[in-house]
Amino acid sequence: MGHWGRRGGILGAALVLGGLALSLTAQTVTNPPPAPRRPNIIFILADDLGYGDLGCYGSPHIKTPNLDQLAAEGIRFTDCYAGSTVCTPSRAALMLGRHTGHLNLRGNISGGTLLPEETTVAEVLQAAGYRTGLIGKWGLADRGQPGVPQKKGFDEFVGYLENVHAHNYYPTFLWRYDPATGFDDKLSLLENQGGAKGLYIPDLCTKAALNFVRINKPDQFNRYRPFFLFLAYTTPHANNEEGRRSGNGMQVPSAAPYENQPWPAPERNKAAMITRMDADIGRLLAKLQELKIESNTVVFFASDNGPHGEGGVDPKFLQSAGPFRGHKRDLTEGGIRVPMIVRWPARIRPGQVSDFPWAFWDFLPTAAEIAMTTPPKDLDGISIFPLLTGGAQTNRHDYFYWEFHERGFQQALRRGEWKVLRPQAEAPLALYHLKTDPGERQDVAEQHPEIVAQLEALLKEARHDSKRWPIQPPPVRKAADKAAAKP
Repeated sequence: MGHWGRRGGILGAALVLGGLALSLTAQTVTNPPPAPRRPNIIFILADDLGYGDLGCYGSPHIKTPNLDQLAAEGIRFTDCYAGSTVCTPSRAALMLGRHTGHLNLRGNISGGTLLPEETTVAEVLQAAGYRTGLIGKWGLADRGQPGVPQKKGFDEFVGYLENVHAHNYYPTFLWRYDPATGFDDKLSLLENQGGAKGLYIPDLCTKAALNFVRINKPDQFNRYRPFFLFLAYTTPHANNEEGRRSGNGMQVPSAAPYENQPWPAPERNKAAMITRMDADIGRLLAKLQELKIESNTVVFFASDNGPHGEGGVDPKFLQSAGPFRGHKRDLTEGGIRVPMIVRWPARIRPGQVSDFPWAFWDFLPTAAEIAMTTPPKDLDGISIFPLLTGGAQTNRHDYFYWEFHERGFQQALRRGEWKVLRPQAEAPLALYHLKTDPGERQDVAEQHPEIVAQLEALLKEARHDSKRWPIQPPPVRKAADKAAAKP
């Protein structure tokens, strides 16, 4: 028997049934009994999945029957936005209820971490009596930093801490935190040692999620304590190193059911990764039904940003951005508008499609209202609880804001159906009308100078200056300026 079978954390029977159950018993003694009516909350986050990569969002190529069914049983949002166009700031926005103009983490950066004074949605729900678990990719701190999951509200965790480690679908270890057994360290995966590919991490994450909901099911034994599960798959992110080495960084055990498609191998693998994740999500939904907790469990599904063009993949090949222009690392709609599905059988009327615009920074206040608790003050997010439950959504954003620093300084802002883009610091703004031009093909800034002036003023208002994230020209321009300054 391999090491994983002996002590696989929330994936191995011994530690699941022993350590995890013990931790549950210990913690319910010190926490007040939660109200039985408070629902469980599951947020499933894909990694680099495009708006057009799901059948229910119009994909003609990729089969996603379980997510399509989830959408049919809840609300499919057409105008939901990620926190950013790359993973770290997008996840920070999701966890903290703030947009990139107010974040400490505004880009993917080595050594970046959430700060002790920043309050995550997990901390809010944990304080409200929820059992909290993180399975999969964190990306908001590395080992020994203040932003690791166990210091930011998660009772237990198994997965990747930093982004580069998460590129590998067959790593030799994951990080594991289990206070019941005192384990807080690397969890070696013997199945993947020496270049072997015996354990595919999305499979492991699914097994962990099934165990988590089974063990933490609200019942009389844990005083009906609800749970919050953040299930952060790495699908369909590319393994960039493998992509550079072989030309195909889309790692999956099998290309089924696309092995006979006349597509490049990376495209077949990408489609297979998404369909495999869909099947895994179907297993989780079936488990909720088996445990008779699906009615009072709110399930969110989204992607952290638009589709990537890495690992040998061309995002245009499978029309991954849907009707939008651009992809990951762009602030056009293709880089930041993402699928968002929410199902809650007890409260959400099925079969809805909503064009109400909202963003990742709205999740924290929404989850707080679902949990009947109070969110932190001074958030950028608003609660969309009334919208979910059929009430009057009287609160709405005046505007949505993003900034991105990887290629200089870029900004985007949406207000109503108008959206401006600043491609670089000090560059003129481009203006698009999303209702009539969702693909952002026609820049109408010259025709509407008054709109441009209004939105330009909001761009200045929307952000706090940051020493770590200054407004600066792109790297190419900086190099040219330096060359021009030489005698």
